[in-house]
Amino acid sequence: QVQLVESGGGLVQPGGSLKLSCAASGNNFSLHHVGWYRQAPGKQRELVAAVTRSGSTNYADSVKGRFSISRDNAKNMVYLQMNTLKPEDTAVYYCNARWLPYDSWGQGTQVTVSS
Repeated sequence: QVQLVESGGGLVQPGGSLKLSCAASGNNFSLHHVGWYRQAPGKQRELVAAVTRSGSTNYADSVKGRFSISRDNAKNMVYLQMNTLKPEDTAVYYCNARWLPYDSWGQGTQVTVSS
């Protein structure tokens, strides 16, 4: 099982960009499917983007064309490049790594999009 630590969140104006990073420690990171989720106040946690261990990606419709997920197995890192940010992207963003039966979450990083 891996441990995850997110970084890179902050306050950004609408239309701006942020890059989130997720550092994984532990074994067999390359065997994990990884993803970014977010949770806004009063809402359920939702999948934003995911990348499988083979490199296939999928995105929530709301972020397609604006966000890009990537992983670097050599560095045990996952990234989320977020462009053209909107106020509705404001949420706590969580990194997830899954290799059943193991399912690991980071502590989250706050992203606030506001002028």
